[in-house]
Amino acid sequence: MILVLIAAPLIALGLPAPRRGWGLWVWGLAFFVALWVWHMPVPYEATFTSWVVYWTMHTTLFASAVLLWRELLHHPPERTTDALVVGILTSVQMGLLGAVLTLSNHPLFSRHLLSTATWGLSPLQDQQLGGALMWVPGIALFLWVALRSLRRMWRALEGLSRNDTSRLS
Repeated sequence: MILVLIAAPLIALGLPAPRRGWGLWVWGLAFFVALWVWHMPVPYEATFTSWVVYWTMHTTLFASAVLLWRELLHHPPERTTDALVVGILTSVQMGLLGAVLTLSNHPLFSRHLLSTATWGLSPLQDQQLGGALMWVPGIALFLWVALRSLRRMWRALEGLSRNDTSRLS
């Protein structure tokens, strides 16, 4: 979650603005698929048996997050509605997955049955902590980007309004 919610937006801020097109929807869908697939028990367990699968998981999650954040942070004002919809859908699906992990009454990942005691956590507590970190900060960051998009759109509308007023003078 540190990579997806902190590193990815920071890297995306430094990237050039994307070209116009369907990238916002494509990267939103790619992130959705990567997040849900890699948090299902069988694919998740497979990351512990193969370094190729492990790095495929991290690469697909991180790359789709960076590209989604780039679209959300650099979209032109006329794409604000799309950015808001994709951002809200991403927030909802990420929050839903976080809630499922947090509110589960049993551990979903057998790999952690023996590894969480080192941290003083039961496997269920570890899963619930991970889910809560996905759920709450994820929603907060996507809310921030939605408010940022609305502010940018408002400023663009104010600029248009000033131009119309100056023409009437």
